[in-house]
Amino acid sequence: MGQLGSILPLILLVVVFYFLLIRPQRKRQQEAIQMQNSLTPGTRVMTTTGLFATVVAVDNEDVVLEVAPGIETRWVKAAIGRVVAPGDAPLSDDESAADQVELDEEGKKESEATVERDGDQGSSTKQS
Repeated sequence: MGQLGSILPLILLVVVFYFLLIRPQRKRQQEAIQMQNSLTPGTRVMTTTGLFATVVAVDNEDVVLEVAPGIETRWVKAAIGRVVAPGDAPLSDDESAADQVELDEEGKKESEATVERDGDQGSSTKQS
């Protein structure tokens, strides 16, 4: 009975590792392999390095991706990170620049408010 009591925590640890680490990782691998095997020409994808492209052709273990009109590159299927839905497309330069301007303006407003509060506390530093 004493040996069972000393082995029981080890068995519980193995069971916990299986359900929290090993099983979910296997499930993610299976989903990734299924997604990579279901690629068809015309599918919009993102590689594991963050490159957005469109599938042009699928060979055994290779995929030909078009990254720009007329520019095609050959990738291994395992390098395809995910299929991009039409709503998940990256922002255009105009949209991202507008968002950056808004963020910059908000940051300026916050820093001006901080300076005004510091000035109200009676600090002897001059503000320009």
